[in-house]
Amino acid sequence: MFKLTSEFYLKIIFLFSFIALISAFFIEYILGHQPCNLCLIERIPYVLSIMIIMGIFLIKKNQKFLVVLLILTFIFSFAISFYHFGIEQGFFQESSVCGVKNLTEIITKEDLLKQLSEKIISCKDVTFRIFGLSLTSINIVVSLLIIITLLEIFKEYEKNR
Repeated sequence: MFKLTSEFYLKIIFLFSFIALISAFFIEYILGHQPCNLCLIERIPYVLSIMIIMGIFLIKKNQKFLVVLLILTFIFSFAISFYHFGIEQGFFQESSVCGVKNLTEIITKEDLLKQLSEKIISCKDVTFRIFGLSLTSINIVVSLLIIITLLEIFKEYEKNR
């Protein structure tokens, strides 16, 4: 039986991250399903993973450290997705993150009135499902599988030291 390499698994994670981001943008911009703020935050680990994996293949140094960084990235992904799923299921209350538009800039009274008139997407409302599952619940499973895979890759680096 053949043994797949760490490089192969990293390429699969890279490809999956890329496809996940493209799918999220497709669902948002083509299908018209507006994401909530937590949905937008859940995209961050996929962007980071693409950059980190590119670093692993291009720099060829500190690969073990970058794999640890990837593990931490997907632990963050898992935690945010779990929290979001809890909000969807009513286990947790929506936090202020769910309703905030943009607090980084100073807004005028007119901008504030305009934001109040816009429909804010609630984190508990699921507008898109695949096979009856929200994207958040799928992200929980995917993040967990990626974490397990990355832990195996890390063990392989430790073994080959």
